Amino acid sequence: MQTVRIPDDVAEALVSSPAYATDAIHEAYRWLRANNPLGVAEVEGFDPFWVVTKHADILEISRNNARFPSGVRSTTLTSQLGEARAHAITGTPHLVRSLVQMDEPDHMKYRLLTQAWFMPANVKKREADVRALAKQAADHFASLDGQCDFVKDVAMHYPLRVVMNILGVPEEDFGRMLRLTQELFGASDPDTERFKAALSDESFAQLLVGVVQDFTDYFEKITADRRANPRDDLATLLANAEIDGAPLPPFERTGYYTIVATAGHDTTSSSTAGVMWALATQPGLFDRVKADPSLIPAVIEESIRWTTPVKTFMRSAAEDTELRGRRLKQNDWMMLCYASGNRDEEVFPNSDAFDIDRTPNRQLAFGNGAHLCLGQHLARLEMRILFEELLPRLKSVSLDGEPRYSESFFVNGLKTLPIKFELA
Repeated sequence: MQTVRIPDDVAEALVSSPAYATDAIHEAYRWLRANNPLGVAEVEGFDPFWVVTKHADILEISRNNARFPSGVRSTTLTSQLGEARAHAITGTPHLVRSLVQMDEPDHMKYRLLTQAWFMPANVKKREADVRALAKQAADHFASLDGQCDFVKDVAMHYPLRVVMNILGVPEEDFGRMLRLTQELFGASDPDTERFKAALSDESFAQLLVGVVQDFTDYFEKITADRRANPRDDLATLLANAEIDGAPLPPFERTGYYTIVATAGHDTTSSSTAGVMWALATQPGLFDRVKADPSLIPAVIEESIRWTTPVKTFMRSAAEDTELRGRRLKQNDWMMLCYASGNRDEEVFPNSDAFDIDRTPNRQLAFGNGAHLCLGQHLARLEMRILFEELLPRLKSVSLDGEPRYSESFFVNGLKTLPIKFELA
């Protein structure tokens, strides 16, 4: 009988931030899919957790929230020290409580507050505003003398501007939101400013607490302003929203602001950079899409699959249950490895290749089931519009140095993409 326990070297890769900046994490995923697609990782400093690497299993868990809830344990892989600190501060496993950390009945009540904002019909109404921002980004790109770091010069800032405008954050605070997002999602990356002082597990845990507190302080001021001066933005909706006839509790309100402000741009930045990486490394693809812009959505969808910016989320078992022939006990913790599911050879032949002809492209990067990403339609729209504006201006593009990836086992993607280009 196949052993349940994952080999130590593979388990270590799953919790090693540097592994996510190289192919090491995909090597681990490939081994797991082939040899132990549902096994238990035991790593010092962490509670044991099941590792879910197959597309079908991730789908099953995602579609069965009652059996596999999000709110029982931390929804991101957290050390024992981090979990203890969260409990000490909030009385829950979570430093923030957003839609991601909610189960029924709360989840649907809170999701419905903003769901209409992110449905295709309403997203389409914002197309003109998004295109204006895309034109600004394309103008800036064209001014860069044929050479730039596409991540730092374009991909990092354009989605940020889109979501901050929707949220209602003033432009002078965009930089602050970018910094806080990088510190929250990429806190383990050595290029993250605050990380440099995080020399121990204790200081790292304190770092995350500090970031969350900064978000809380900022958005409490926004809440007070929008109650006094309501506007047509998402911040006004959240500041004045009610659940069961009462204003949103501060903990949940901060969580809502934070998930919109962070997940709304950092993930899109990674997939946007992924599109440019593909165009810069595959001349045939560039020529094909340049000649036929109707292919842009297919390129975007493949980039979302290939990059899978949100690498993992955690779920728990609500009761003793069975999955892939294995017995899980109540409260068992499990890691859903979306980046592995999106390279599952049974679903995606030649899965490591960037191939825009995958039809259908059943990528899992936005999740599935009740927790399917609210912002998926906005993300696709803003990426499509950006490349509709960029491609007509480009004659050629290629790499101009070695791309680098962020070191994070939660949200991860290209952090540098040096390119050279000719304008048309």
